[in-house]
Amino acid sequence: MPYPYRIHEKAHQEYIDAYLWYEMEKVGLGNEFEDCVERKLQQISEHPEFYSKKHNLRFREAKIERFPFMIVYEFFPRKKFIHVAAICHQKRTTVGRYRRMK
Repeated sequence: MPYPYRIHEKAHQEYIDAYLWYEMEKVGLGNEFEDCVERKLQQISEHPEFYSKKHNLRFREAKIERFPFMIVYEFFPRKKFIHVAAICHQKRTTVGRYRRMK
């Protein structure tokens, strides 16, 4: 049974911005990006502990296929819930940023 997830509003905006950028680069590429993100979110929802915690924090990072983006999330097993903190480009510094996104 998949776990429910919620995407932080800033992560959602990053997702929309990336989609629009890819779509402007090439028509249809934004849709391909969206498909890859949605597929990865589904995988995370079904197996939230598959990806290891990063930087001794509570966050996990899952790379999105074909695109240089990752999904950063927290899994709360007792609450049976996933919080998506970011959908961001891999070159961005992540450690300090997620501490502030509580």
